[in-house]
Amino acid sequence: MGEQFWRVLAALLTVVLMALSPPAMAQIPGLSRSIPSLPPLGGDGMPPLADTDHYVRGIVDEALQAPRRLTRLARRSDRRLDVDPNGWPVVAREIVVIDLGTRARPTILAAGYVIVREERLEALGITSTVLAPPRRMSLDEAMEMLEQMNVEASVGYNHIHAPAGAIAGSPYGGLAPAGVMPVRPRLGLIDSGVDPSHPALAGSPIAQRGFAGPPRMGAHGLAVASLMVGQSGSFRGGAPGEALLVADIYGGQSTGGASTTLARALDWLVSEGVPVINISLVGPRNALVERAIARAQALGVTIVAAVGNDGPAAAPLYPASYPAVIGVTAVTGRNSVLPEAARGPQVDFSAPGADMAAATQAGGWTTVRGTSFAAPIVAGMLTRTTRATLARDALDLGLPGPDPVYGVGLVGSASRTEPRSVGARGRLRLQ
Repeated sequence: MGEQFWRVLAALLTVVLMALSPPAMAQIPGLSRSIPSLPPLGGDGMPPLADTDHYVRGIVDEALQAPRRLTRLARRSDRRLDVDPNGWPVVAREIVVIDLGTRARPTILAAGYVIVREERLEALGITSTVLAPPRRMSLDEAMEMLEQMNVEASVGYNHIHAPAGAIAGSPYGGLAPAGVMPVRPRLGLIDSGVDPSHPALAGSPIAQRGFAGPPRMGAHGLAVASLMVGQSGSFRGGAPGEALLVADIYGGQSTGGASTTLARALDWLVSEGVPVINISLVGPRNALVERAIARAQALGVTIVAAVGNDGPAAAPLYPASYPAVIGVTAVTGRNSVLPEAARGPQVDFSAPGADMAAATQAGGWTTVRGTSFAAPIVAGMLTRTTRATLARDALDLGLPGPDPVYGVGLVGSASRTEPRSVGARGRLRLQ
């Protein structure tokens, strides 16, 4: 019996087991949708191999599809963005190669590829090379040909990462001041720029740097920052008054949030000695970002990320789903999980993420909802305690013990501020 037979048999067993065990299936991100009936059995008691292979691939491909709200980014980008085969937005005509060797360069250039830029991430020990495809060749075709060339390097798209629940309307304000570099930064934020003059942030030493142009103030980044280090009246973030470094990877640009930009931001934060970094963004699995996060973790950095708001049946979202990243889901004021929150083994903790206030532009307050706003609370708390202690003290919700809905349980309840108590107006609406 050949390799194809065993591959198909394993796939069939997986499908059958999921069909027989709906509760278990519901815990697998992206695979909890109802599964269609199996194709009719052939004369030997097995479906035709080609039909079975196509069937299984269809299930896998569906699980990897980008949420619709993210596919729309490419349509609004004036052709600066494209999509990968699964619909995830990518920077148009850019291929990212990690640690490209010198022997492969002449072959790649001879094939018509053009080196657009090359970046050395010194703190992470990574070199990324961005290539443009040969003329009259689509991005997907260029990717396929490059993979067939066996360049002995990791090749991938330059994926776009979006806030874990994009904000409707115009999320960007004016240019954000760089601030003064704190002597001992304890927290890092990869998001949009923030307004350090907001009353919630006035007591925290804040410095920020733009990686997609000058830093620009954004509603999402400001709200997240306030829930990390904010304090004003009754409002308290996860680590009130803590020093914060902000890496703005958007700059108000349509190509903001690219994988290469995120990796550069991470490299900067690691070079500055930041021990805990929050990333309330989502995207697909990406080789460069995965490598950068793994290198940061190897250097002792803790990465916290929002698990996303695209529903329990959505594909796994990253960076929350990378190994050892602390994934955070959100609960309401009644401590029930948000219906739109992701589910799966990537959920480590629950934290407040709805029915609560956060800072907004012009010195005001607004009501927020989403896993974006739960993750920074956990990140802040991890500057003052260990993960083990946080897990020990968590309030167990849902099924006894760790589960794919609430993780080990709820932390950070003290950081939920009633919107009325600070005069919050409106809300950051999620698209």
